[in-house]
Order: sequence, then C-alpha cells, then structure tokens
Amino acid sequence: MSNYKQMNKTKSGFRQVLMLAGMLLTFGWAQAQAPRELTLKEALNFALQANRDARTARLDVENAQYQIDEVRSRALPQINGSASLTHNPLLQQSALPNIFGANPNPNETILIAFGQKWNANAGVSLSQALFDKSVFTGLKAAKTTQEFYRVNAQLTEENVIESVATAYYQLLVQRQQVGVLDSTIKNTRRVQDVLTGLFESGLAKKIDVDRIKVNLSNLTSQRQQLLNGVTLMENQLKFLIGMPIQTPITIPDVARDAIQPQAVAVNDAVNLDTRTELQLLRRQEELLGYQKEAYKSEYYPSLSLGGNYSYQGISNKMPVFKGKEKGANWFDVAAVSLNLRIPIFNGGATKARLKQADVSIRKLQEDINNTGLALNLAHENAKTQINNSLITLNTQRENVDLAEEVYANTQNNYNNGLASLTDLLNAETSLTEANNNYSQALLNYRVAEIQLIKSRGQLKSLLN
Repeated sequence: MSNYKQMNKTKSGFRQVLMLAGMLLTFGWAQAQAPRELTLKEALNFALQANRDARTARLDVENAQYQIDEVRSRALPQINGSASLTHNPLLQQSALPNIFGANPNPNETILIAFGQKWNANAGVSLSQALFDKSVFTGLKAAKTTQEFYRVNAQLTEENVIESVATAYYQLLVQRQQVGVLDSTIKNTRRVQDVLTGLFESGLAKKIDVDRIKVNLSNLTSQRQQLLNGVTLMENQLKFLIGMPIQTPITIPDVARDAIQPQAVAVNDAVNLDTRTELQLLRRQEELLGYQKEAYKSEYYPSLSLGGNYSYQGISNKMPVFKGKEKGANWFDVAAVSLNLRIPIFNGGATKARLKQADVSIRKLQEDINNTGLALNLAHENAKTQINNSLITLNTQRENVDLAEEVYANTQNNYNNGLASLTDLLNAETSLTEANNNYSQALLNYRVAEIQLIKSRGQLKSLLN
C-alpha cells in the first residue's frame, strides 16, 4: 500500500516537472518570437555593426596597419640561417701538367681530383639597409593607405546609413497605407451593416448590398497585397542592416502630423571639404604622389651592410659528429661587407613609369573636379526636391482634409436618402486615394531630406 502511494506521489511530482518545463519552453518560445521594435536610430546602429560592407571596410582599416608593419620590416635587419650537407660521390677532376713526383714530365697531362667527398656547412647571414629611398617612401605610402581605408570605411558607413534610412521610410509609409486601408475597411463594414439592416427591413435594394460586398472584398484583397509588400520590405530592411531574416520586427508608428517639413533657403551652400567622397579622392591623390616618388627613388643609389658567418666541415666520410681524429676537419668563415648599388641606365624604364604616374595624377585631378561639380549639383537638386516636396505635401494635406469633409457629407446625405451608394463609394475611394497620396508625398519628402543631409555631409546626424 505504501509503495502504491509512493508511486502516485512520484508520478505527481514528475507530472509537475513536465508542466513546469512546458511552461518554461512556451515562455521561451514566446520571448524568442516577440517582435523587436525597431526605430530608425536602432536600425542604423544595428546596420553599422552587422552590415557586411561596414564590417569589411573595418577589416580593411585593420589590414592597413599590417601593411605598414610589412613595409617597416624592410628597414629592419634581415637575418637568415642556413645549413647544408653535401656528398660528392665523384669529385671534380682538373687537368694539370705532370710536374709532380720523382719523374716529372711537363708535356704530360694528368687528372687530379680536388676536395673532399663530404662537406657540411652551417651559418647565419645578416643584411641591414643603411640608405634606401624606396623603403622610406613605401612607409609614408603605407600610412596614407591606412588613412585611405579609414576614409573609405566612413564613406561605406554613410552609404549604409543612406540605404537603410531610405528603406526604413519606405517600409514606414507602406505600413501607414495599410493603416489607411484598415480605416477605410472599417468604415465600409459600418456602411455594410447599415445597408444590410435596411435591406432586411425592405428599405434597400439587394444590388446595393452586393455592390458594397464586392467593394469590401476588393479592399480586403488590396490590403493583403499591401501586407505582402510590407513583408518583402521588412525582409529587405533586415538584409540591409545584417539582421537574420527570421527575426520578427515591428516599426513604431509615427503620426503624420509629427513630421514638420521645412523649406531650404535658395542661397544655402555646402562645404565640399566635409564630403567624404572628396576626402577619399584626395587620399588617393596622395597615394599616386607616393607612387611617383617611389619611381623616382629608382634613380637613387642604395647602401646596405652585410655580414655572414659559417662553420664548415670537410671529410672523405660524413663529418657530422666527428672530429679531426676521425678525419673530419672543421673551420669557421666570416665576412663583413658594405654594399653600394648605383643605378646607371635601365633603358628609360624609370622615365616611362614616371610619365605614367604623372598621367594618373592628372586623370585623378579631373575626377576630383568632376566630383566637386557633381556634389554641388546633388546639393542643388536636393534643395529643389525638398521645396517641391513641401509644396506637394501642403497640397496633399489640403486634399485629405477636403476628401474627409466630402466623405462625411456624402455619408450623411446617403443616410438621409439624398445621395446614392455610388456617390458614397466614390467619396470613400477618393478619401483613400488622398490619404495614400499624402503618405507617398511624405515618403518623397523624407527621401529628399536624406539626400539633402547627405549633400551636407551630415548623414551620421541620423544616428543621434
């Protein structure tokens, strides 16, 4: 009996453990599936950390330091060790006149082998550059390369910010259009309920009930299409910021009245020196200058100090681990040298490379001038687009107010039998179109605003 009670108690405890585990798993799943609210600032900061292009640009900056270390190594001592063991089964013979021995005969040629069959050698060599202009030029070029990659990383981040901000606003407007359609569907269903009641009372026609039903079905289908578009835009945004596609996100609503568009003064100017595009081209110009200087260094002599030391052993038997008593002779050799290399003539190759470098610099200067013109053009276009978008926004806002007033009056007239169902549906469609047009105008303004901020070199202000 006691065993039976103990078994029941054990089963009960096991059941409680399973229930607790199930609750924890359910809670964890719910937490994992909870949508992450993503503001523009959060999306931009996430992108700068996770976006593939931004990460790659930072790796280039890190790699530039290693390039500097590589060039610097050329100015440091170069030390190498070596060892060899050579066996000569057949020694090289030399032809000599027979002037040796007891009966010399100079007219006779004899063959004599010189050397030992085994030769062991172990040594170390050192080389130190005392003067090499190409080394110092390369070191300065490497430091400029590091600055080039740093500016390039900054430009990459700005491009990421521009792409993410544009995609974010497109998604936000698409969500607002869904909200507009939801409001329209809600109003349509209210009219449908009223019309159905009137039809059941014999005060409305069946064709009117069918028409409102068809209209509601079309609106529902249109809403589903918008939702599909929202999903695609969410996936695109997550891809741009480097977030896993499976991560659910939600974009907080922004009241349309919270956006306060501002006009831009016609005489608003921009300081091109702050633009990253020009800074990057100027770093590239410096690099081309160092490349030209490196070519010039080919005309300069180079001076280096060299030294080597080796310990050798020779014998007719393998000399390793053997001394003189076993027929192995060991001796050391050392040398110190001062080496001067003076270039005299290379067929004009250096002169040709200098001319090519000069052409590359002049081509880049043309790119810098053209980029300056393009940046000024982009700024002027952004100002024009902002001001035009402002006019469109004001017009669309007035259209929304007017469409809401027309819809309210038409609905009231329809309820009082003074307007037809067609008039009501037309007023409803006009109101939906006016709201969508206003949302699109807001998107155009936001995109123009991003371009204006970019033209001023202030894209990172969006992170604040």
